[in-house]
Amino acid sequence: MTPMPVRRLVNPRLGPYFAIFASACVAIIVLSLIAEQLGATPAHVRLLILTAPLALIVAIGLATRTGQASEFFAAGRRVPAVYGGLTFAISAFGGTGLLAITGAFFLIGFDALCLAIGGLAGFVVMGVLLAPFLRKFGAYTIPSYLGARFESPALRVVSAGLICVPVAMFLVAELKMAAFAGGFLTGASTYTNLVLAGVAVTTTILAGGYRAVAWSGVAKAILVIVALLIPVTIIGIWLTNLPLPQLSQGPLLRSFSRIEAAQLPIVIAPGLAFDMPGDALTALGKRYAAPFGAIGPHGFVTVMLTMMMGIAVAPWLLPRIASAPGVYQARKSLGWATLVFGLVMLTMASAAIFMRAILVTDIATGQIPEWIRTLASLGLAEIVTGTGGAEAGRVNLSGILLSRDAVLIALPMAGGLTPVFAALVATGAVAACLCGAASAAMAFAATLSEDLWHGARKEPPSDKVRITASRAALVAALAGSVVVAMAVEADPLALLLWSLALTGSTLFPVLVLSIWWKRINGYGAMAGIVTGFSVALLAIISGALNILKIDPALAGMFGIPASLVATLATSLMTPTPSRHILEFVRDIRVPGGEILYDREMRLLRLKTRKRSAG
Repeated sequence: MTPMPVRRLVNPRLGPYFAIFASACVAIIVLSLIAEQLGATPAHVRLLILTAPLALIVAIGLATRTGQASEFFAAGRRVPAVYGGLTFAISAFGGTGLLAITGAFFLIGFDALCLAIGGLAGFVVMGVLLAPFLRKFGAYTIPSYLGARFESPALRVVSAGLICVPVAMFLVAELKMAAFAGGFLTGASTYTNLVLAGVAVTTTILAGGYRAVAWSGVAKAILVIVALLIPVTIIGIWLTNLPLPQLSQGPLLRSFSRIEAAQLPIVIAPGLAFDMPGDALTALGKRYAAPFGAIGPHGFVTVMLTMMMGIAVAPWLLPRIASAPGVYQARKSLGWATLVFGLVMLTMASAAIFMRAILVTDIATGQIPEWIRTLASLGLAEIVTGTGGAEAGRVNLSGILLSRDAVLIALPMAGGLTPVFAALVATGAVAACLCGAASAAMAFAATLSEDLWHGARKEPPSDKVRITASRAALVAALAGSVVVAMAVEADPLALLLWSLALTGSTLFPVLVLSIWWKRINGYGAMAGIVTGFSVALLAIISGALNILKIDPALAGMFGIPASLVATLATSLMTPTPSRHILEFVRDIRVPGGEILYDREMRLLRLKTRKRSAG
């Protein structure tokens, strides 16, 4: 087997480059604090802390312009493991996960762990069952792999059309959440912020494609981590005297649980209940540490498994494994992604516990704190007096309604920090949204151009034609998503959960069986993909219309088994795969050697040259 030339492929100056970017982010924070002390208006400080880092990120994206297909669609297969892991971790749930899941932790406590556990398990499953083998094949999109694996252009085109639906859902969710966080910083309307978010994503990745997604994504991930860790660590030191918020919230949780016990009831949810907080103002309905009060035990397990399978085959994540220098680096990328994702989730849970502790302590004094009044003036909170047995003119925990998505941004306000830190958290949320939106938009564009536009061709066109088509598809996808985000009133977290349920139902059984079961054929793959998508989509629509008495996020419990049964039954009832396909599967299972997709492209170029010479 030919060893991969890792040292030659990886740029040794990446570390200093991104260290300079991280230092610049810290310098911008310090300058913002100085400007605030010198009397700069809060609006100017917010714009400084938003525009300065994003300008650097856009500059990184513009500097990655390329005219080579391997660079545009796979970042030249030169993204080291640690940098790939950073972008994987932040792109998985994006800014929607950052803000909405933190708010869910705050409002329903440990019940929201199903989302965090599912995401972590998804990276593990991807790294063990799928990533090394899809990296060996090296396709730029999942439909490209399926079309080659089963020698079926029709399967490639059909799967591309179905995949576009969950990718579009995730993209719309990220744009909506970017508009929410951007509105806190700019004060502009939702429509204006949606357009600005679409323009920012387009400007950043249009020139370089996945190369821009990779390198600007690393910068966005650094900004997200800095924006999350600094305020939460400061609040943690203030509350617990320890600089590790991820490990110090236990005693704090025990202390405010006693106060919660006097004001909040113990709630027992039915088995398949899934009452995830929406984007409307919501009151605390259960104690933080009481399990299965908003989400039933069966619903908890179902959503956890759905998240796991959806993340493992997410079209905005899995194809990017082709950008790793080799199979070993692909596995390491997912190891780093699991570590970073776990750190971010633990920090978000800590932020929620700190916010609960501050709220419970302030309300216990009988006074309405000033930070809640500030949030109420922004439309992010509401105060209801005389509720839940409280005396007239007084308020208890159930009388405070907060916006789920504003909890993380409000934490620095509640902790008494200067407005710079709230603006910093909002900027980090915008960066996370742009990171997730860039990954989804590029996956959308590559699927449209490579699989729907050129999918039926026996030979791919020239690099220039492919890149031009993908850029046109990118602009169209982002413009359409912005219009949809303006027109459709939908909860971003619900869109994220529906997207992962659709993705897992459509792709997970077929992709896993395509590697680990040689008997599967093109008929079975087509049946599995179409059946899983159709059943999951029908379950989502029925749940949203209250025809089916379950939450649409649980659609995977119908779609994934249906896809698996359809794949197995159809494959067994139709002819066995050809010997050529079986040898192809054997090659995929061997991690070393030449990338199969690159070998196929090289042989096609040789044939073209021979025809031209003849």
